[in-house]
Amino acid sequence: MSTDDFQACIDACLACATACDRCAAACLREDDVKMMARCIANDMDCAQICRTAAAFMARGSTFARDLCRLCADVCTACGDECGKHPMDHCQACASACRACADACRRMAGAAS
Repeated sequence: MSTDDFQACIDACLACATACDRCAAACLREDDVKMMARCIANDMDCAQICRTAAAFMARGSTFARDLCRLCADVCTACGDECGKHPMDHCQACASACRACADACRRMAGAAS
């Protein structure tokens, strides 16, 4: 597959990473930060794997498909956790995570 074939998934991954960074930063400003610990940790993991998956796809790596599968799993977990919290930043993150998980699953399937 060419890197152009990966572009929609790369875009979803980078958008998700940004949403996760914003969510983590906003969670750190919440009154009860300890209550948000799992959300923050998931945000950090998700942002990192999304950026890594985007880089692998941009390079056309033979491991991109496998990484996209893992990225989809991490995004789903992050989206599920963020979705539990009513704050706008968590809801925006959950939405971005779900979109990225869907894009990564499609890419992983298409790349096989």
